[in-house]
Amino acid sequence: MSSTSVELPPIWCPLESARHRRADQVEDRAVEWIRNSGMCATPEEESWVIASRSVDFYARFAPVADEDRLLATALWVYWGFAFDDARCDNGPLSTRPAAFNALAGAVQRGLEAPSARPDRDRFIGPLQDIASRFRSFGQPALVQRFAAAHRAWLSGVCWQIGNAAAEHMPELDEFMAMRLLSSGGEPTFAMLELATGAEVPAAELSHPAARALTEMAITVAALDNDRHSMHKEMARGDTNQNIFTVLMRHAGLPPQEAVREATAMRDRVLLRFIELREHVRSRSGAELVRYVDGLGYGIRGNAEWGLRVPRYLSHGLRPADAVEDNPLDWAEQPTDTNRAPLPAPSVAWWWDRDLLGA
Repeated sequence: MSSTSVELPPIWCPLESARHRRADQVEDRAVEWIRNSGMCATPEEESWVIASRSVDFYARFAPVADEDRLLATALWVYWGFAFDDARCDNGPLSTRPAAFNALAGAVQRGLEAPSARPDRDRFIGPLQDIASRFRSFGQPALVQRFAAAHRAWLSGVCWQIGNAAAEHMPELDEFMAMRLLSSGGEPTFAMLELATGAEVPAAELSHPAARALTEMAITVAALDNDRHSMHKEMARGDTNQNIFTVLMRHAGLPPQEAVREATAMRDRVLLRFIELREHVRSRSGAELVRYVDGLGYGIRGNAEWGLRVPRYLSHGLRPADAVEDNPLDWAEQPTDTNRAPLPAPSVAWWWDRDLLGA
C-alpha cells in the first residue's frame, strides 16, 4: 500500500489556539544561534534543524512568554530535533543501545553540570549553553524539574533503541508507557514553567490529577506526531515503533483500520483531558491554572505546527518551504466518545474517579 492511499482524518481539537506575537523576531535570533552552535555536522543537517520551525512550535505553547525565555526554550526544541535525528532515530547509535546509553549519560551530565566536559559529543556544548540560559532566569527548582524530565526522555529513547536492536515491536500497553518517555513530551511540557516564569508549588504540580493531565497532554501530542509523520515514514519504508505499526503488528489491522483505531484512542484521551482539566482549573491556584492552560495550548499548537511544518511535509532529501497559509481542516466531533479507560493498564489510571473527587 502506498503512503498516499492511507487517508488521515481531520484532527479533533476544540482547544484554544494562540501564538506569541514576537515569534518571527525570536526565530531570527534562533537561526543565528543554530548556525553558530556547532551541533550540525553538514549543511543538510542545519537545513532540517532550521526547518523544524521550533520557535513557531513553542510560541504556540507559551504565547505570553518573555522573549528571552521563549528563545531559550525554543532553542532546546531545535536541539532536541537535531539530537533525535542524528543520535536517536538515525545514525550509528540508533540500533546500539549500549553505546547510546553511554552517550545519554554524558549528555545528561552535561545538562546538569556546567563544568562537565563538552568534548564527548558535538551536542553537549550547545546543550550546556541552553542550560546556562535556563539558570539565568533565577528559578533553580524549575531547572531541576527540567533536568528530571530530560532524564526521563533519554530513558525512553534508551528503551526505544533497545527494542529496535532486538527487532521487538512493543504491544499496545508497553508502547503507551514507552512513548510517554521517548516522545520528548516530558521536557517539552516541563519548559512551560521556564517559559512563563510561573512556578507551580510542588504539592500542586505533583498532585495525581495534575500529573494525569501532563501525561495525557504528552500522549495526545505524541499520537498526533505519529499521525503527522506517517506518510513520510511510509514513503521511506520505515517500520519504526509508532501507534500504527503497533496496531498493525499486534491487532492485525490493515493501515487504514489502524489509523481509525489510533484516532479513536487519541480522541478518547483528549476527551478525558478536557473533562479533568476543567475540574482542576476550578480549584487550583493561579500558577497551576497557567500550567494546565499551557498543556492545552501545547496540544493545539503541536497539531497546528505539525500540519504545516516542513519536518513532516517534506519527503525529499531537503526540506520544502513551510505551508504558512493553508487552511486547516478540523474535525467537529471526536471519532469515539467512549469514556471508558483505554485497554492499556499503564495509562488506565487517568480515568480513576478519585481524580475528579480530589
